[in-house]
Amino acid sequence: MADERDRRPETPAEADGTTGLFTAVGKLLKLLRERAGVTQKELGEMVGYGPDAISAMERGVRVARPEVLEKAEELLNAQGVLAVMIPEIKEAMKKSRTRHPEWYRSYAGLEAEAVELHFYANQGVPGLLQTDDYAQAVFTQRRPFLSAETIEKRVADRLSRQQVFDRWPPPAVSYVLEEVVLDRPIGGRTVFAEQLRHLLHIGGMRNVEIQVMPTHREEHPNLDSAFNLLTPKGYAQVAYTEAQGYPRLITDREEVRKIADRYGIMRAMALNPMESRALIEKKLEEL
Repeated sequence: MADERDRRPETPAEADGTTGLFTAVGKLLKLLRERAGVTQKELGEMVGYGPDAISAMERGVRVARPEVLEKAEELLNAQGVLAVMIPEIKEAMKKSRTRHPEWYRSYAGLEAEAVELHFYANQGVPGLLQTDDYAQAVFTQRRPFLSAETIEKRVADRLSRQQVFDRWPPPAVSYVLEEVVLDRPIGGRTVFAEQLRHLLHIGGMRNVEIQVMPTHREEHPNLDSAFNLLTPKGYAQVAYTEAQGYPRLITDREEVRKIADRYGIMRAMALNPMESRALIEKKLEEL
C-alpha cells in the first residue's frame, strides 16, 4: 500500500496562483536564456547561483527571485519582458502559502520564521543545503519508489525552504555534519561535486557555520538519529527529529535542553568552520 503522505497534495500554492506564475516566469527565463545562447551554468555564474538553481527556477520549482530577474533582464537583453514581471513576483512571494505536506507544515512554518537554526546530520546532506540534483537523487532512490510527480513535488518543497537564506535579517545557522556525509556520493560524482561546491558557497555566508565531525573521533555524545534545533522569533527553542518517516516536533523544554546540550558538545568536538571548509575542499579535489 502506498504511503498516505504520497497521496496528499504537497504544494498547495496552486490554490493562490503562485505556482502557475512561478512556472510561467521560469519558462520565460529559459526561453530568453536559450535565445541569447547562454547555458544555465553561464547564467548562474552571472547572477550568483549554481546551474541547479537556475534549472529549478526555469522549471518553476524555485522562485526566480526579483534580483535574479533584474540581472537577467540586462544580461539576456529581455527588452523589459522580465522587468515587468518583477512586481508580480514580489506580490506572489508575499502571499505564497507554505509548500509542504500537512504533516510537515508545523515545522516548516517555524523554520521559515526562526531566528536560529541548528542541524546535526549523520546520513546525508540536510535539506536546506541540498542542490536540486542531489535532492532529485535522494527522492528517486527512496524505497518504496515514489512516483515522478511526487518526486517533483518533494524536490519543489525542499528547494522552497531554502528561501530562508534570502531573508533579512538572516537567521543564525549552524551545521554539524558527520564526515561520512562528505564521502557518500549521492547522485554520482558529477552531482556530488556540485553538492560539495554548494556546501562551500553556503558555508561562506556570514550567518552560516558548517562544521564536520571527523570519523576518527573516538568519543561521540550522540549516536542516535539526526535532529534539528530551531528558535522561532519570540518563542523558546524547539527540536525536530524524523526516523523512518515518522516526524516529531519536540517542545518539552527539558527534552529540548538535553538535545541542545549534546549539540553543543558536538560543535566543540567537530572541526572548526575553517578546518571544515578545508576538508570539504580536499574531498572535492579527490572526486
